[in-house]
Amino acid sequence: MRTFEQDAKTLQMPWPFTGRQDELELVRGSLATGGHGMVVTGPAGHGKTRLLTEAVRGTDHTRVTGTPEAQNLPFAAFAHLLPDTVSLHRAVQLLSGVRLLVVDDAHLLDEASAALVHQLAAHGRTRLLVAAVDEVPAPGAVSRLWTGELLPRLALAPLPREHTARLLAAAGLEPLTVGRLHRVCRGDLRLLRDLVTALGDSGRPAPASGTGERAWRGALPVTPALRERLAPVLERSGPGERDALERLAFAEPLPVPLDDLDLDVLERLEADGLIEVDEQGAVTLAHPLHGSALRATTGRLRARRLARTPDGRGPALDAEQRTLARRIEQLDVRPVPTPVGDWLVAEGIPLPAGYAAVRARYARLRGEVRDAAAWAREGLRHAPGDPGCRSELRLAEAESAKTAEARPRAAGVDGDDVHARYEAVRLGHPERMAGRLPAGSVFARHAEALARDHGAALDQAAAALEERGFLLYAAEAHAQAVRAHRDPRAARRSRTRALALAGRCQGARTPALAGLVLSELTARQRQIVGLAAAGLSNREIAERLTLSVRTVGNHLYSAYTRLGTGDRGALPWLVEPPVAESA
Repeated sequence: MRTFEQDAKTLQMPWPFTGRQDELELVRGSLATGGHGMVVTGPAGHGKTRLLTEAVRGTDHTRVTGTPEAQNLPFAAFAHLLPDTVSLHRAVQLLSGVRLLVVDDAHLLDEASAALVHQLAAHGRTRLLVAAVDEVPAPGAVSRLWTGELLPRLALAPLPREHTARLLAAAGLEPLTVGRLHRVCRGDLRLLRDLVTALGDSGRPAPASGTGERAWRGALPVTPALRERLAPVLERSGPGERDALERLAFAEPLPVPLDDLDLDVLERLEADGLIEVDEQGAVTLAHPLHGSALRATTGRLRARRLARTPDGRGPALDAEQRTLARRIEQLDVRPVPTPVGDWLVAEGIPLPAGYAAVRARYARLRGEVRDAAAWAREGLRHAPGDPGCRSELRLAEAESAKTAEARPRAAGVDGDDVHARYEAVRLGHPERMAGRLPAGSVFARHAEALARDHGAALDQAAAALEERGFLLYAAEAHAQAVRAHRDPRAARRSRTRALALAGRCQGARTPALAGLVLSELTARQRQIVGLAAAGLSNREIAERLTLSVRTVGNHLYSAYTRLGTGDRGALPWLVEPPVAESA
């Protein structure tokens, strides 16, 4: 059942549970028979509370939460469960009947509550799920939960870019805006929510030409909530500190030489984690959000003076373009820093078409097909007739579901280079390129394995392609391995790898991936999985097909088992949503 309606003006949206399926299974597994629970740690805003909420959904549990205001009050977190005056021993006795206790913000527990949680873990009769921020000191009784090996610890990594995109899907944001939001928030989902809400309240982002999506360009809207979060940088009052921070902000995206700034001031800022100094003595702001905030809060006259510094962005952008082009020639498209191009797009400054075309090609070769199309459109926005950008836009769209049928015609647009010749391998015709691919290259290894119809060799070629950044090509090689394997278990492993990689390729659907997943399912499973891929809930699917919710859930569970995935959010990347069907 839908529980929200998107407001196009404010961009207020739901935040579905996304991208933590493996972690969710680990937490649930810790609560299985014989398990005593788990501690989940990570930076603030990384989704620890949401993960635990999903893990205990539908189960009988008790929840307590630490708060900074009550850190000096004994048993403050347990005030709703314990009498006013109680000893630690008596508190353990009173709570011995609680079978599952969720402890949120455990780093903020008062000492007595922390000791109580530790004792409950030590006694082993109460299963515990504990969430704590790992960037701040925690009571010793809390940290000893995992250092003393009473409970296993799960450290949450930042949400990957592709899962951030799924969170923002309801907002209709174009890929470059999603990338910008992902970079500046660094996995902090609360900051992401604040920023998206602030953009909506300020009347941004604006419609992106020709896509039906919206784009955020230009200054950061600094709302009271964001100002509070950015207080450590915006409220620096030490001698020369604000001046140094503003100079760094207006020099972005280029670093400032160490000798151009006061060393004493820099030492203080570096000690507080506000700046970074590389081995060459170049200084930059530590967080990508700080530069935008400082520029947005600087007075107009000072901003005009600071902005008059010599502009070295042109040569730096040319250097980025040369690096990308060289890596493409070397068949190596692993991520490389591109701060100048990213910054120019974020600020709404015209991007040279030559750079945009190379950037689009790099993204496309990595399997980031929506990013590739967005970079090409960015170049065409200021140079509508540029042939390089027009070519890359056609190729990127040919990798997507929108124009999959156009792929064979688009395959030769690049000309007779290595990447164009490799298209025959991707289409399943390696014999056409015998001797025409660089000997020993990852492309040649893929062609040789496919010509031999050797499943293990195709998996090895896929691993080499993935290592070099060709995620879509690696997914295709694993998919080809599925059909080549004689061992069903090996075929299932290849399918799982293909699905995982395809889910990172922004909706790319190619001939090698076609039919990979649905061929393993029954007709009813294909129907239900297709509807789930279109975004329908289990209840909505049940109503449409006149089935029980339990039956839908059982079909999906069986389908997930066959597909080798449990991530519902990956389905749109794997199957074509069906048209409406009768039961």
